[in-house]
Amino acid sequence: MLLTDKVCLITGAASLRGIGRATAKLFAGHGAKVVILDLDAGQAEEAARAIGEGHLGLACNVTDKAACQAAADEVVSRFGRIDALVNNAGITQPLKFMEIEPGNYDAVLDVNLRGTLYMSQAVVPQMRKQKSGSIVCMSSVSAQRGGGIFGGPHYSAAKGGVLGLGKAMARELGPDTVRVNSITPGLIQTDITAGKLTDELKLEIAKGIPLGRLGVADDVANACLFLASDLSSYITGAVIDVNGGMLIH
Repeated sequence: MLLTDKVCLITGAASLRGIGRATAKLFAGHGAKVVILDLDAGQAEEAARAIGEGHLGLACNVTDKAACQAAADEVVSRFGRIDALVNNAGITQPLKFMEIEPGNYDAVLDVNLRGTLYMSQAVVPQMRKQKSGSIVCMSSVSAQRGGGIFGGPHYSAAKGGVLGLGKAMARELGPDTVRVNSITPGLIQTDITAGKLTDELKLEIAKGIPLGRLGVADDVANACLFLASDLSSYITGAVIDVNGGMLIH
């Protein structure tokens, strides 16, 4: 029970086969009070009920700074503290470089990068007050290797920005005992990739992965658990690769 009585917020966690939901379920199993944030209040509430009693589901558009602050305020009023934030909300678009229009750029950068900034800004005052907290930022192997299987160059740019933001936050917030780390998942089988991966393509991709398989949401959730818990109490500004060896650097 690594998170007993800790209050943990996870953005973008309503999707049934997503990294956020897997993380929420794992955190609940380790004794956390989990707050699921997603665009749709009904889906967030349903996801919170699905992982057990005593958890909370709230509507929150992470691209809206006021909405992020309102969600954080609601959590503090209900539970009195915020111990961990997993900035999981994100979107991707499979576009080539010259296909990226202003609207595509805005959408992908807003959710992935601006959302990480706004949600983190919303929880940091409470974490500073407590003199403790852990923030996990979700980047991607695509940021490290310059593209992946599905995300376009603007997705790589957004996730690269998340890495830089996370490291700068870690440096600034360290004196307050607030830790900030990032995770860079490889190709993970979730709702985003569902229907786009044929069995043949999976086999082909797995040949280039030393561990010989594609990732699953629980693989990333386990890394989130490590970073949210006291097991990583002397780790900040780090990047944890969860990619089966797809990228070794």
